[in-house]
Amino acid sequence: MMIPTKKGLMALTLRSLPFSDAVSEQLPLNQLLRMSLFQVSVGMASVMLLGTLNRVMIVELGVMAWIVAIMIAIPVLVAPFRALLGFRSDTYRSAIGWKRIPYLWFGSLWQFGGFAIMPFGLLLLTGDQAVGPTWAGEVGAALAFLLTGLGMHMTQTAGLALAADRATDETRPQVVALLYVMLLVGMAVAAIVIGTLLKDFSQLRLIQVVQGAAVMTIVLNVIALWKQERVNPMTRAEREAAKPSFADAWRDLTTGNSAPRLLVVVFLGTLAFNMQDVLLEPYGGEVLGLSVSATTLLTAMWSVGALIGFAFAARWLRSGMNPHLMAARGVLIGLVAFSAVIFAAPLDSGVLFFAGAFGIGLGSGLFAISTLTSAMTLETGSLAGKGLALGAWGAAQATAAGLSIFVGGALRDVINSAAMAGTFGPGMQNATTGYSVVYHIEILLLFATLIAVGPLVRTRTPAPTKAGPIGLADFPT
Repeated sequence: MMIPTKKGLMALTLRSLPFSDAVSEQLPLNQLLRMSLFQVSVGMASVMLLGTLNRVMIVELGVMAWIVAIMIAIPVLVAPFRALLGFRSDTYRSAIGWKRIPYLWFGSLWQFGGFAIMPFGLLLLTGDQAVGPTWAGEVGAALAFLLTGLGMHMTQTAGLALAADRATDETRPQVVALLYVMLLVGMAVAAIVIGTLLKDFSQLRLIQVVQGAAVMTIVLNVIALWKQERVNPMTRAEREAAKPSFADAWRDLTTGNSAPRLLVVVFLGTLAFNMQDVLLEPYGGEVLGLSVSATTLLTAMWSVGALIGFAFAARWLRSGMNPHLMAARGVLIGLVAFSAVIFAAPLDSGVLFFAGAFGIGLGSGLFAISTLTSAMTLETGSLAGKGLALGAWGAAQATAAGLSIFVGGALRDVINSAAMAGTFGPGMQNATTGYSVVYHIEILLLFATLIAVGPLVRTRTPAPTKAGPIGLADFPT
């Protein structure tokens, strides 16, 4: 019998690890795992901005939902600039040759600064202010959300670009797939930790948790970027060379293919799935009576659903499924999930509510990954590249997400105000009415998305993963 050697055992262990095929000589396992920590910080920021803080502001601090919706929408509306940030880091010229590290570093600083001032801006929004102008709370909170959102998007864009630079052509899809999974893991872990810390809510505890997230942002991102980009001095001629034109490439992208319809599908579907972002946790707290820690776990449920959706996408794309058909499946799952959330109130069922949150994550994850795959396989001309196509996809998704968050919060406030005044009759005179109307509108938007995606389903789009392991060149925001 052969006795395994130490080298053989190490090789066997590496092969058995998930995403072991993402490792290369240019990007060893320890550096890859260390680099992926910036995704954990982004996931933590997403949980704070889109999960915990919106419920705390509405329920515990008593801030109007439309104000909360504006604050939550600010960092999402900054997301369309991701394409510009990526383009700038691609063409950035410096004497030492660094392109990604400066954007990673300053993105981390902005994200840290936003979290550092955020709790005090939120407390001023409640009216707990002794001196200073009355608008200080709104301005402070808006600035905090803007800095955090811009820093989060800059960090994520530059980090992905750096990972793509260091990976080989063979391992690049697997590297970015690992980063996507780390984002979901970071969201799930952050949701559990933050929910536990805020179980006994107080204003002091809120300050401690948010500023603790600021410290963790710097710690994780500094570890992630340390020695990840080599010094590569540029000549003066290289620094002064002409940069490519963006306008001509955009016209090339949107002419003679299915790109315009795909962007419409992305916009409608994202609008449908994201209108509940600012309402799902307050719905659980105000209507179902769930605690802060319990509703924060909704983000963890959403992340698990999205992760399972990624696994389904891997299997279906590997079998050669049309990505547009997979997007339609995600929309159908969303229809069932939103129906479960609506029926959770009259049935007073927390289990049905959490199942609906899981289904929303599963459906939206499938939809986002499938439309992203379609963007990757768009037939473009000589000027437009895949990066521009993915940037257009991200811009359409982020714009729809920001708009949907504001519209959802505003509709809930207006309709609930009318319902409590008895406008719709005594049967609708309760806090559930506004939430229910928004969820029904999302269902209508999902049907509109199915109508828009129909012609694309008839178009055969080659799946890029058929010949090898699943891998994405980017991931949903």
